[in-house]
Amino acid sequence: MSETEIRKSLLRKVEEVRNSNAILYVTGDRQGLETKIGQDVIDLFVDHLDAVGPVDKISLILYTAGGDTSAAWNLVNLVRMFCEDFEVIVPGKCMSAGTLISLGANRIVMTKQATLGPIDPTIQHPLGPSIPGASVDARVGVSVEAVNGYLDAIRNCGNKNLEGQALLDLSNKVHPLVLGQIFRSRQQIRDLAEKLLNRSTIGENKVQQIVGFLCSESGSHDYTINRREAVGLGLNIEKCSSSLYGVLRSMSQSYSIQMKLREPHDVSALVATRENSERYAFTRAIIESFEHGSHHFTSEGVMEKIRINTENQPKPTIAFQDHRHFDGWRKVS
Repeated sequence: MSETEIRKSLLRKVEEVRNSNAILYVTGDRQGLETKIGQDVIDLFVDHLDAVGPVDKISLILYTAGGDTSAAWNLVNLVRMFCEDFEVIVPGKCMSAGTLISLGANRIVMTKQATLGPIDPTIQHPLGPSIPGASVDARVGVSVEAVNGYLDAIRNCGNKNLEGQALLDLSNKVHPLVLGQIFRSRQQIRDLAEKLLNRSTIGENKVQQIVGFLCSESGSHDYTINRREAVGLGLNIEKCSSSLYGVLRSMSQSYSIQMKLREPHDVSALVATRENSERYAFTRAIIESFEHGSHHFTSEGVMEKIRINTENQPKPTIAFQDHRHFDGWRKVS
């Protein structure tokens, strides 16, 4: 039985335990082959939701390091059009935009090892700062809260001239268009989080406390929030039952094995046993439901080993060239 077929049976078990219809969404965090929540999944979710509902309750099993906040907002609104009761089940990592999705649920079901995270966005932009030593197109992400933290520190000095100079220095290092998007994004993410939380029974004061912590007060975008801290924040958290936990562990092991999440992507190892090249196909993200089957985001191509001869070296230098011919979603079952 394939891993996809194994997960299909596990999805049915989740539905029995939770008395709901379940959808699995995984964005891979394999080192070198990371994927994120993006707008490209919305149409795929429409297909799955059309097959699933409308129903009383939908359980979204979510594993992700984050992604596009607008896509997260769209996804919550879409799912809620197909059900009255929406819950997010977190078997492990559910960071950034994943946490934003969770804020829009009636409840968040967390295992002992599950983690949420801050929702302060990091801006990826073609005009962002370049990465030293990387390709000319590579750009480093700019943290919204890091920029605001720097400017807040300057403002606290009480020197207006220093504040103006700091902003000028910053614009010399980060393109003004990127800075403009940063300032817009900071307010946008707070507005989205408030709107999602206001649908719950959490009081207004608690909503502001939660948004403040998730957007800036946690101190770092990599900060992890476990189940106890999530309860302390005031989020509507439900402990994962022992019966559900066993199912989720098997499901996590299945997609981890298929996506090789614990193995860093090593191009040299890929062609180590071959003379010149090796074909590859990597599963990098998954959307699955019992009713509509499985969509996989895959990368396919050929990795070629190249030997470069130089005059001053007795042995050729080995380099690798990636001939990728497909990056996208496919219906696999």
